[in-house]
Amino acid sequence: MPTLYLAPHPDNFHNQRVLIAARYARTPPEVVELPQPGAPPQTPAACPPAKLPALESRPGAWVWGPAAVAHLLAPERLRGQGLAGAARVRQWVSYAEGEIAPAACAATFSALGLAKQDKQVVERAGAELRRVLGVLDGHLKLRTYLVEEAVTLADVTVACALLLPYKYVLDSPSRAPYPNVIRWFLTCVNQPQFQAVLGPVKLCERAPRGEAARPGTQEPAAPAEMGPAAGSLPGPGEALPKSASQLKKEAKKKEKLEKFQQKKEKSQQQQGEKKVKAEKKEKKDPGVLTYNAPTRPGEKKDVAGAMPDAYSPQYVEAAWYPWWESQGFFKPEYGRQRVSDPNPKGLFMMCIPPPNVTGSLHLGHALTNAIQDALTRWHRMRGETTLWNPGCDHAGIATQVVVEKKLWKERGQTRHDLGREAFVQEVWKWKNEKGDRIYHQLKKLGSSMDWDRACFTMDPKLSYAVQEAFVRLHEEGVIYRSKRLVNWSCTLHSAISDIEVDKKELPGRTLLPVPGYQEKVEFGVLVSFAYKVLGSDEEIVVATTRVETMLGDTAVAVHPRDPRYQHLHGKRVLHPFTGLHMPIICDDFVDMGFGTGAVKITPAHDHNDYEVGQRHGLDSVTIIDDSGCLVNVPPPFLGMKRFEARGAVTEALKRKGLFKEVKDHPMVVPVCSRSKDVVEPLLKPQWYVRCEGLARGAADAVRRGDLRILPPSHCKTWFQWMDNIRDWCISRQLWWGHRVPAYFVTVDDPSVPPGEDTDGRYWVSGRSQGEAKDKAAKAFGVTPDKISLRQDDDVLDTWFSSGLFPFSIFGWPHPSEDLQVFYPGTLLETGHDILFFWVARMVMLGLKLTGKLPFREVYLHAIVRDAHGRKMSKSLGNVIDPLDVISGITLEGLHAQLLESNLEPAEVERAKQGQKSDYPDGIPECGTDALRFALCAYTSQGRDINLDVNRILGYRHFCNKLWNATKFALRGLGDGFQPPPGPEPSGAESLMDRWILSRLSLAVELSDTGFRAYDFPAVTTAIYNFWLYELCDVYLECLKPVFAGGEAGVAAARCTLYTCLEAGLRLLSPFMPFVSEELFQRLPRRDPRGPPSICVSPYPSTEQFCWRDAGLEGTVEFALGIVRAVRSLRADYSLTRTRADCFLQCLDPGTAGAASSCSAYIRTLSSSGQVRVLGPGEAPPAGCAVAVASEKCTVHLLLKGLIDAEKEVSKLAGKQAELQKQIERLQERMETPDYSAKVPPKVQEADAAKLQQSRAELQKVAEAMETFRRMI
Repeated sequence: MPTLYLAPHPDNFHNQRVLIAARYARTPPEVVELPQPGAPPQTPAACPPAKLPALESRPGAWVWGPAAVAHLLAPERLRGQGLAGAARVRQWVSYAEGEIAPAACAATFSALGLAKQDKQVVERAGAELRRVLGVLDGHLKLRTYLVEEAVTLADVTVACALLLPYKYVLDSPSRAPYPNVIRWFLTCVNQPQFQAVLGPVKLCERAPRGEAARPGTQEPAAPAEMGPAAGSLPGPGEALPKSASQLKKEAKKKEKLEKFQQKKEKSQQQQGEKKVKAEKKEKKDPGVLTYNAPTRPGEKKDVAGAMPDAYSPQYVEAAWYPWWESQGFFKPEYGRQRVSDPNPKGLFMMCIPPPNVTGSLHLGHALTNAIQDALTRWHRMRGETTLWNPGCDHAGIATQVVVEKKLWKERGQTRHDLGREAFVQEVWKWKNEKGDRIYHQLKKLGSSMDWDRACFTMDPKLSYAVQEAFVRLHEEGVIYRSKRLVNWSCTLHSAISDIEVDKKELPGRTLLPVPGYQEKVEFGVLVSFAYKVLGSDEEIVVATTRVETMLGDTAVAVHPRDPRYQHLHGKRVLHPFTGLHMPIICDDFVDMGFGTGAVKITPAHDHNDYEVGQRHGLDSVTIIDDSGCLVNVPPPFLGMKRFEARGAVTEALKRKGLFKEVKDHPMVVPVCSRSKDVVEPLLKPQWYVRCEGLARGAADAVRRGDLRILPPSHCKTWFQWMDNIRDWCISRQLWWGHRVPAYFVTVDDPSVPPGEDTDGRYWVSGRSQGEAKDKAAKAFGVTPDKISLRQDDDVLDTWFSSGLFPFSIFGWPHPSEDLQVFYPGTLLETGHDILFFWVARMVMLGLKLTGKLPFREVYLHAIVRDAHGRKMSKSLGNVIDPLDVISGITLEGLHAQLLESNLEPAEVERAKQGQKSDYPDGIPECGTDALRFALCAYTSQGRDINLDVNRILGYRHFCNKLWNATKFALRGLGDGFQPPPGPEPSGAESLMDRWILSRLSLAVELSDTGFRAYDFPAVTTAIYNFWLYELCDVYLECLKPVFAGGEAGVAAARCTLYTCLEAGLRLLSPFMPFVSEELFQRLPRRDPRGPPSICVSPYPSTEQFCWRDAGLEGTVEFALGIVRAVRSLRADYSLTRTRADCFLQCLDPGTAGAASSCSAYIRTLSSSGQVRVLGPGEAPPAGCAVAVASEKCTVHLLLKGLIDAEKEVSKLAGKQAELQKQIERLQERMETPDYSAKVPPKVQEADAAKLQQSRAELQKVAEAMETFRRMI
């Protein structure tokens, strides 16, 4: 057993960390504590006390030092997972030893008066402790532990290092600024392993003042607490006291170091060097700011108080949305009596792509709503009658799956246990409990929809429209009944649409999990076997990826021109299990290069084979039932599961000597996105829509230009689908949805033969059963009493009801004011992935049922993928709730959401790994405005977005910039400022006033153009550049001396500043509605009777903001070029605070005049002393650094007297020598004979770039040295 030797002291940081690490070990070591000072030593000679703690792992094998001993004792999981985790643990251990422990000891010893130290030393010790606690608090903001999801050596070491201050120094007020640290600290010290060593840790209640009770002079411990007997680990509460002499020795050492530092600082001051900067007063972390003013929902937010110091999303976003709703700003009736009142400014109507009721929105939905709301708010601010109609889709399959899983998980029941009616009631119950979550998310995103018009696709109004549409189309023969192959989910017992089928590509042999099978199923192999040719000894070999379906084969097909099989044309083969004599048929669809060139034909279970069977009149034998079990096959295969039969058929073929080989084969496996089951093609009677005529009308509308699809690149896809469309299967074998309003007819009359399910004559549709009975009686020429009806159990495809959405939401087929005004709509905005599934069907059904296009334009935005380019998928763990980006969430919170989902355990674990990889620190709080702005900024027409959530945080910083700029501006405007009635310039504006108004006019122009072209990145870029790079970085800086210098130009500057703020916020409002409203409400009004909210204020127009001045902009851009050149020189020569004089040498009078007109602004923006334009032939003073601002202007920055030229030359000479050596090494490396052949191209490119950079630096160093030499 290993032996651990420890030094005595109750608060010894090193002992505690080692003992706690040992508590996690599988085999605890034997512990030997040293006696109190003065007792005879018991330590082996090989281990002197200076090297304690020490571990003797075996006789003569020693490890000493706390870090090494703790590492050796700790189990693998405490050292960090993987190389990266282990490295982070080591970093924290090192930080604890080098930074945290010294700071903790110094602060504790100083506060407890263990050493005589002056006030400055004590304050510095406290400041150092606060600094390390601040570092820790920031790191722990989104983490439970320092490195991983459980305790590691990092937590053990850091927690032990902080024990002294938390026990003796840091009282409750001192701990308050670091809530994340105290939460983590208490989590650690309450772990059983910590408790076993430390006992209950009592936090300091009152900070010590002056001399206080010292750790070594506290009340003596009870005998049981004095220390463990040799051979066992310390028990709870046990401590090993450190001697007073040791404590004093450590404190004196610390005091000497502090005094040495003070002497050093004083010496530097005497030598003329810069004084050490006084320590800044530490800013108290305000934490999360929230709006706490008493405001009832719907009341206007109170903005009378002072603005908080910093932007806080929670503070800014509070209370505005309920007020917007209560004021009716989002309703098209706002500002008018009726929606039908003429509006010369126009009308804008758009309906939301109804999200599924099944759950949460993800970032893809957030992108859709960010774009749509930006457009809606822009049109509303332009004065148009504006409606954005919300709604929600009942999501047939998705909702049924969710509720079925919930029932099984909570009650162990299936839907069949409940029955149809009771199950549908359970779905409605779930919908009423959970369905509003989506609307809550949309409101949190700031979506300005008219919620009084919200629709659910199962509402009575929309359900009636669905029924009406089906009956009309069935009566016209557009909807019909037919038995065809469909995509069947054996788990759902339903047909599914193409969009619900995921294509899983396999490179070769792969084992996949399939619902209902304990073992994984093999896919990605090609099995070859033979059929015997009747009447000869020949055989024909076929190959298949689904050998079990050979039980349903009815033919073998070859290519008519394949010379290998021409002698077999017209012959038959014998099926080895069914005894069927199957024909060898010729068909051009056969690929002569695939396998043997002969393929088996299974018409009932393969789409291509079905078409071949139709062409050749083959029988279609269904051998797989709705549950995926074999039927219509001989024993022993009868009743087997389809994939269990796969192995059984292979073995049976081997026994008959017909099996040939199996080999890897790339293939695509169709998987149901809802159930994860392998999709089975099955022959089923279903309801279909004849699409050829409908598609022709939809395609012609685009060709004529009646319907615009943007970006135009999608038109090719549109025509390809419309011109090659197949009939649409609209029935689903579900219980949740719109039940098909069709009835199978049985006639109680011997003259009428019984009908077949696939015979359309025996199916009637009706808005009610009575109407259907009357139709049937009329069709069969009998009285209604002889008619019996059975309603179809199936429901309609969700896309059918969604296809009616643009007019069903307004009450179609019944006339209404809304239907008259808002149909057709203006725009349909959605993702390009549902162009066919939803957009095309809305166009086809709209034209057919109303005679009108449902909208005039279709804008298709990009699809949001994760940072790796992957599609958003719950099983990958990359589906992010927009609310989590808005409010922030820890990694543990993301994991908890997975546990609440309906994912299988294996999927949960895989998703957790994905989350841990993408969001190791969780997701920081970004706010709604930042999320919306980022999504619109990164979208581009027709392209996918690989969105990194962390980049959204950058736009939160932009919000903070807006906040601070407005605070500064309000101070500059003053309390009594009253803006003029209009924004037009007065004529008294300065050059920089006129420049910022010109740039504002450009931002307005670019925003207007971008919105009209749906170029959202162009709009966001224009607004961002105006606010950040022009208003904040240039204009506000130029205003500071104006506001500080008196009345000259102040009035015009204030009016200009107000115009820029007010118009800039209105430009921003469609993208950032919350922060723009918050800041807008704090500005004084031009007219007290003006719009009450920014969201109903006019959007800045190019007609009003028409002050572009290209010449002036060129002059200021020239001046800014000079500013950049000066800043570059200041950075090169480390002039951080010194204001050097600047001399400008211009080539012509025009350039000199431009420079002179801007000299005051150049001085302000470049932090220069004086800025002087040199006259013709005038030379700059000696001792200047030189930079080129433009081809007509050179900047000379006077350095003489500001720096020690000789010292700078000496420093640069060393750098010059280093660069020359680096260049020589690179040249030598690149000139070797085999360099171009052996070195990878990327490395060669890097070497060339490095050589070019080094040469440029060398030239710059030489120029600087020459400059400094001229000063000597």
